Amino acid sequence: MTVNVDVQSFPLFINGKWEHSSSQEMFDVFNPATGQLAARVAKGTEADVDRAVQAARLAFDQTEWKNMRPKDRSNILYAISYQIAAHAEELAYLEAISSGGTVRRIGNSDILQMVDLFQTLAKFTLEYPFSETLPVPPFPGPAHNFIWREPIGVCAAITPWNYPMVIACWKIAPALAMGNTIVVKPASYTPLSTLKLAEIISNVVPPGVINVVTGSGVEVGEALVRHPKVDKVAFTGSTEVGRRIMGLAAGTIKNTTLELGGKSPNIILEDADLSIALPGSLFGVFLHSGQFCESGTRLFVPDSIYDQAVQGLVALTSKLKLGNPLDTKTDMGPVISKKQKDTILSYIETGKQEGATLVCGGKEVQVPGCEEGHFIEPTIFTNVTNDMKIAQEEIFGPVLCVIRYSNVEEAICMANDTIYGLAAGVWTRDVNKAYDVVRKLQAGVVWINDWHMLRNDAPFGGYKQSGIGREMGKHSLDAYTQVKHVHTSMVPELERRNWYGILFGQNE
Repeated sequence: MTVNVDVQSFPLFINGKWEHSSSQEMFDVFNPATGQLAARVAKGTEADVDRAVQAARLAFDQTEWKNMRPKDRSNILYAISYQIAAHAEELAYLEAISSGGTVRRIGNSDILQMVDLFQTLAKFTLEYPFSETLPVPPFPGPAHNFIWREPIGVCAAITPWNYPMVIACWKIAPALAMGNTIVVKPASYTPLSTLKLAEIISNVVPPGVINVVTGSGVEVGEALVRHPKVDKVAFTGSTEVGRRIMGLAAGTIKNTTLELGGKSPNIILEDADLSIALPGSLFGVFLHSGQFCESGTRLFVPDSIYDQAVQGLVALTSKLKLGNPLDTKTDMGPVISKKQKDTILSYIETGKQEGATLVCGGKEVQVPGCEEGHFIEPTIFTNVTNDMKIAQEEIFGPVLCVIRYSNVEEAICMANDTIYGLAAGVWTRDVNKAYDVVRKLQAGVVWINDWHMLRNDAPFGGYKQSGIGREMGKHSLDAYTQVKHVHTSMVPELERRNWYGILFGQNE
């Protein structure tokens, strides 16, 4: 498909082809930086979901895809990584004009992460224990036992608007690595890069292995979760929607992976190197205008350096440049939509009413050349207490809450006092001290003297209401397989069978 960058139109992607929606309707995708129309995209329906699932089911059941040798599948994953690298410029452009992510970040991070993810899983696929032989048991008698790991079947991936390409790959890559087929439902704000990604992947996999149906969460997303021929659901998004998906998946007892919300605590210890900790903490919360689920939105600072830290945070924040994401000089782009902007501004007003002190930002901004965009100044609140609404609820915007603490145990207690448990961070010169804190933090990933450092060979997911399961790393491969135990008796005589005497002993 040739994409016209001036007036773009995207159908659905089903069974290796571009297909019109059964509704023949389209919906608009807007550039959050300019407010201008970026593209028109097919509005999928429940009937389109069924078409995509049937295509995925056929590709799984009636081709050699699921039985492919690990070496051949590994080669396919490498081929996909090369395709992504070859189309990097177009993917970055589509991502930027719909998500508001800066091309500087997408080009220097997102694309590289995607390439590395497919190559990492390509290596893991060669090493993966698809078959495992068990020891000969003393009871109930000699037997040959082994475990097979087999693909689950048709997988559904429902992805968010904040990090659309990378998070789609977190689901697509392990699904394909293990021999599954997949139907992806991207967020309506940001479907463009995922559609292009599916086209790229289809160049090296059979038709029906990857499909994309765009449309609303209620009509397309829920139909996908309910569909009886979908075997697994992987979702990234809010905890509220995760609860809904979990309930719908329960109707057919589907395997689920849920990566949900966060209100991640970031603890600066007294001995931290502030020249690293302060800019690092701002990177943790202001990257992509705070629109990451594992953003470090609660910063805990000890009494002894509180004023010094706040002064440094404000000074550094004042240097950040808001602008068009397509400009490589831009540090922070827009938030995704007017609705999200209004939500963030409402939280900022709530923070003021709760008694927190606004020391930086807090207002909507008009950026020259992007007057219709959705920009909010990077915002810092001090004198925040951990029970405030702005400290407990996920704002999903560029808002940092700086919370004072007296001792480390108090900081840890407040850090864990949340329904979430996705990520956390500790800044200190003493690594052993950091490890002691890390063991007490309830979070799926903890960074020491760093933030946002997700690795493709390490698991990512949350404690508590931040989700179920893990993505990336070898753990993600396990989540896309079924485990089958096979037992073969090696006892030829009937009378020597353990079960014979149990049931037929009275006949002897």
